[in-house]
Amino acid sequence: MKLATIRTTTGTAAVRIDDDAAVELGATDLGAFLARPDWKDAAAAADGPRHDLAGLDYATLVPRPEKVFCVGLNYRTHILEMGRELPRYPALFAKFARALVGAHDPVEMPVGSEQVDWEAELGVVIGAEVRHATPEQAAAAIAGYTVVNDVTARDFQYRSIEWLQGKTFERSTPVGPWLVVDEGTPGEITCEVDGDVVQKADSSDLVFSPADLVAYISQIITLVPGDLIATGTPGGVGHARTPPRYLAEGSELVTRIEGVGEQRNTLVTGA
Repeated sequence: MKLATIRTTTGTAAVRIDDDAAVELGATDLGAFLARPDWKDAAAAADGPRHDLAGLDYATLVPRPEKVFCVGLNYRTHILEMGRELPRYPALFAKFARALVGAHDPVEMPVGSEQVDWEAELGVVIGAEVRHATPEQAAAAIAGYTVVNDVTARDFQYRSIEWLQGKTFERSTPVGPWLVVDEGTPGEITCEVDGDVVQKADSSDLVFSPADLVAYISQIITLVPGDLIATGTPGGVGHARTPPRYLAEGSELVTRIEGVGEQRNTLVTGA
């Protein structure tokens, strides 16, 4: 089952993506819908207004998540290319909702940055409130998976030892197009820039699995429906190349995860 948030002529709507149409779920966005305790059964049974799949305008998956957690250095290949040792604990940082855009929206170039980089990531969306979770409870709290690209201003990121300032520029992080529920384990993750494959890895290369991350973060703070976790990026980022390679205005960014979905975004001048 695939769930999404789309833009309509009257606002936004949470929908189920079927083979022939997008069916409204009776909520303004997916975050609001996931707050229902029975969201999974309600999604399967929904029979609201329908929209043609052609030309759907996907909003960011959860427009106003309470929390967006991101994980640094979580793929073995990426850790090694950055010259680091495998971590004992996840490296966490945050984003804010204004950083998020839809799967086909323009991505704004961070103003003042000359080192804008790509980071294809598997996104995890929370579907049930969870605190101090066991591994089993953590896995059960995951609503499903989505696609994220943690577009990063490296020059801002490395101005200090804290990463947030390079990670949460407005309208810089595409999320979606949809949430995949009960569709098995995500497969290969790839990123293309202007037609060149720059990242390719399997989600099994993660040091900390989605359930590991939910369990760990839930020791710190309560996770609630609609919260998003970006689980980290594999090797192949532009900053680690010799010479470095960065995104530019007009760059075409394609982020794809087997069994989950695909994003296509164009880099534009930021406001």
